Amino acid sequence: MFTQKTLDFLSENRFMNSKDWFAEHKEEYQKYVLQPMTELANELAPTLRAIDSQIVTEPKTAMSRIYRDIRYARDKMLYREEMWLSFKRDKKEFLQYPEFFFVFSPYSVLYGCGYYSVSAETMNTIRKMILENDPMFQKAIEAYESQNEMTLEGDSFRKSRYPEQPERIRNWLDRKNIYFARSSSDFSVLFSEQLAPLLINSFKSMAPVYKFFLYAEEKSREI
Repeated sequence: MFTQKTLDFLSENRFMNSKDWFAEHKEEYQKYVLQPMTELANELAPTLRAIDSQIVTEPKTAMSRIYRDIRYARDKMLYREEMWLSFKRDKKEFLQYPEFFFVFSPYSVLYGCGYYSVSAETMNTIRKMILENDPMFQKAIEAYESQNEMTLEGDSFRKSRYPEQPERIRNWLDRKNIYFARSSSDFSVLFSEQLAPLLINSFKSMAPVYKFFLYAEEKSREI
């Protein structure tokens, strides 16, 4: 289970920015960061595989590395302060699959469903399916509107391209990229034994949205 020591380690490790310091405190990293992330991934795995049998749930694959790639970075901080679990289909097959995600740092907790990066082709397919009132979209929007936990996020066009559409539909159509998320600075959620059940329920509720994105992704490759 995550504790305050998890966040303390991430903060101090980032501040020290030292390979020697990290080596000396690697047991703390394994105990307070790596172990609870692995346990959480394993708890979520059955639910995620039930939603999509092709989702990769193996912790080592889903988990972010604490080491940063600084070759092209402006700053030379060696370690991440933000850690995440990202559950999606094998990226070797295709890079832009939708995903379920869980992210935490000493500043916030974030979890949700959608795209980290989405192609213009896929967004065009999503819009086409929305405008055609595709049944998969109807299930997705009903699932989204039946919950009050996650909000629709993603950069939007400055001016709506679909002013004639109802606002609830336009909110999807005008996105350049799209995902649904819940963000909080209440760390009692992170430290609670109810974290896994909370994420399981949230991911289940958004399964129709994930399946809509997945279907749109596959259709966009046929075009």
